[in-house]
Amino acid sequence: MVLLRFFLFSLSIAIFVESASAASAFSLEHQGTSFDVYRLDKGEEQNLEFFWKRSDGTPYSSIHALRDAVQDQGRELIFAINGGIYSEELTPLGLYIEKGKRYYKLNQGDGGGNFFLLPNGVFYVTEQGAHVVETKDYQPDGPVINAIQSGPILVTKGHIHPRFIKDYHSKYVRNGVGVDRLGRVVFAISNEPVNFFDFGTLFKDELQCPNALYLDGSISEMYAPGLNRYGGWPWREFTTIIGITSPASDSEDPEGPG
Repeated sequence: MVLLRFFLFSLSIAIFVESASAASAFSLEHQGTSFDVYRLDKGEEQNLEFFWKRSDGTPYSSIHALRDAVQDQGRELIFAINGGIYSEELTPLGLYIEKGKRYYKLNQGDGGGNFFLLPNGVFYVTEQGAHVVETKDYQPDGPVINAIQSGPILVTKGHIHPRFIKDYHSKYVRNGVGVDRLGRVVFAISNEPVNFFDFGTLFKDELQCPNALYLDGSISEMYAPGLNRYGGWPWREFTTIIGITSPASDSEDPEGPG
């Protein structure tokens, strides 16, 4: 009976799924809320791709459109998640670097909304690895391959954002990215509304990320077929998308629910 209870408990807390890469996809519960998590192995951050516009200048706008586009190129979308907060003009609100090219500079201004709930931060990748830092500490050592600025920062140097309030009433579906103590990139999305404090402690305590960044809120979606996530509704628009692709396999990519 003890072994059975342990098995059922473990199954309810974390369901690990094999993927085409060495990454692990799993579900867990934290503070009464369910989350889906996609964690890369160390070094796999170099496989991350940032997507905003096609070569003809038109935006991808949705994970579904991105999946179709990479399929047309003979590749398969393995994982995707919407990127950081964007402007009313559907452009990145802060720093955005894709394949080494900077499209928008670092935003160190003030304003309203979550992006300006200071400190905000930057998630970026260099040949040395992945990093999440406060905006004021963004001083990369060497060329940056990909970068995105968003806010607020969830965890910085092992501490929860100072303005987060435990049991605060404002709850939304949220997604974010962290770098754990082993240098692995960890993406997470809530399966139900959650406040900032609980989302921050998910990264800090459960996922062991001393630094983590909020990406976006209620519109957020993830593409991870192993978790039965297929990118949400096709008409849901995003600006930037973070993903991983691989050469297409012989088997047809599952469409999943609309």
